[in-house]
Amino acid sequence: MDGAELIRRMWAHAEWADAALLDALTRGSSVPADAWREYAHILAAEAVWLARLEQRPSPVHVWPTLTSIEVAELRVSVVAGYDAYLARLDAASLLESLTYRNSSGQEFTSVVHDVLVHVALHGQYHRGKINLLLRQGHCEPGPVDYIGFVRGVPAAVTSSTRVQ
Repeated sequence: MDGAELIRRMWAHAEWADAALLDALTRGSSVPADAWREYAHILAAEAVWLARLEQRPSPVHVWPTLTSIEVAELRVSVVAGYDAYLARLDAASLLESLTYRNSSGQEFTSVVHDVLVHVALHGQYHRGKINLLLRQGHCEPGPVDYIGFVRGVPAAVTSSTRVQ
């Protein structure tokens, strides 16, 4: 698997995991507000990084305050944007340098590959936080493990029975 294909696979997992979390968030009856805030942040960060990759202004701030309807709309936009961007991606473009300003206005230059890996890992970090918040709110978490994505079957859950 070449680098571009690996990045596309990582994005496919992120897209799948974002959908699984949206499902968990909308099913829960006592979802903590912080879980929605974290989810909006995942999508907003994905949108911000895509805008940087495409060298255009971001449509959202990195920590937006969004309704559940706005979050769902942002997710659709982010999915379409990354699908189009990654379809154009090749091995050479992964090695290109990208100069951008962060949310504090500081200028940085990073390699496109590193940015895309960051987007995938950043999202997974926050998905874990959301699942913890869902558990604390007595809601069922979303299955977001990569191996569950690959297998098509969610990873094992905690049970009261211990395997010897």
